[in-house]
Amino acid sequence: MTDIYYTIEKEGEARYTEKMSRFLAFARPVRDAEEAKSIVKGLQNEYHDARHVCWAYMIGPQRKEWQLNDNGEPSGTAGKPILGQINSRELTDVVVVVVRYFGGIKLGTPGLIAAYREAASLALDDAGRKEMHRQTSVKVTFPYVAADGVMRVVKGYDIDVADRIFDNTCSMRLLFRSDIKDEILGKLGALDGVILTEISEE
Repeated sequence: MTDIYYTIEKEGEARYTEKMSRFLAFARPVRDAEEAKSIVKGLQNEYHDARHVCWAYMIGPQRKEWQLNDNGEPSGTAGKPILGQINSRELTDVVVVVVRYFGGIKLGTPGLIAAYREAASLALDDAGRKEMHRQTSVKVTFPYVAADGVMRVVKGYDIDVADRIFDNTCSMRLLFRSDIKDEILGKLGALDGVILTEISEE
């Protein structure tokens, strides 16, 4: 399993017209399915006069949580091609919504698939793509006399400190790239009095 994954760089939008039908496409970064569905609902409310508001999302570094919706279009003609564009770019933590205003001319199944695919593609092109790294979280507990050694490791690897308590017994929650997890845990674990707990990947 790779520690690298990809998401969109920013919000993206696009417009596409096919045989009088207008397609408005939106790509939004999301943290979870709840946020994705909230964005879909917001766009459904904003474009309540549209014939269809179709969407798909992908969540998580492992790209295992996803959902799509044709919203009244023939099965497989909207949500699936939208998700296909997300998958072709290997993206995650993203929702793509395509709003269709019917122009009076039927596009047929191949035409719908092509139109939704193109609209989603244009929005994702506008959003860009950025590389992300899976993160490891660990709680580090140590006596105050070991603080200098712990901080040397933290600064040496540019580790994020989520929270910290400095007292006779100190504790920190650290976040760092999973691909250097073994190296960091090894250096911290070699320090006198340091205890590592609550190790998890995000």
